[in-house]
Amino acid sequence: MRYFFLSFVILLINCNSTIQETQNSKNLYPYDVSKKILDLGIQLTPPKLPPGISIEMATRTGNYIYLSGNGPITAKGERITGKVGVDLTVEQGYDAARLTAINHLSVLKEKIGDLNKVVKIVKVFGMVNSDSSFTDHPKVINGYSDLIIDVFGERGTHARSAVGMISLPWNLACEIETIVEIRD
Repeated sequence: MRYFFLSFVILLINCNSTIQETQNSKNLYPYDVSKKILDLGIQLTPPKLPPGISIEMATRTGNYIYLSGNGPITAKGERITGKVGVDLTVEQGYDAARLTAINHLSVLKEKIGDLNKVVKIVKVFGMVNSDSSFTDHPKVINGYSDLIIDVFGERGTHARSAVGMISLPWNLACEIETIVEIRD
C-alpha cells in the first residue's frame, strides 16, 4: 500500500509539473504580438512575389522558418531604390530596412498564422545597396532590427550581419533575410 501511495504522489507531482510547463509555454509573450503590431501603427498586408520570381518567400524545416531575401516594397508595389550614401541618406536607408521588416512580418504571419508562435528571431542578414566608400551599413539595418525588437521584445534580439553590396535586385536600397525559431 505504501508503494502504491508513493507512486500516486510521484504521478501527481509529474502531472502538475507537465501542466505548469504547458501553461508557461502557451504564453511566450505578456502581450498579443498582432495587437502590438497594430499599436505600433503597422498594418500587415498579404505578401506578393514580384513577377518572374520562382521562390518561396518562407521555407520551414523543423521549428525554423527561413525568410527569403526581401526588400523595401510598399503594399502598392512601390520600391525604395538607390544607393544609400549616394541617392539616399542613412535615415532613408533605415526607413527602407524598417519597411523590409514589415514585409517579413507579413510573410511570417502568412506562413505560421499566429505571430505569438515566434520563439526567437535567430539571425538577420542585411545587405545594403551602397558604393565602396559607404561604411554605415549597421545604421541602415538597425531599421529592421529596431522594429523586430519593438514587436517581439527580448525574443526579437538576434545575431546579425550588415554588409554592403555593389548592386541589389531592382536597385533596391536593401535586402534582408532572416531565420526565425517557432513553436507548433
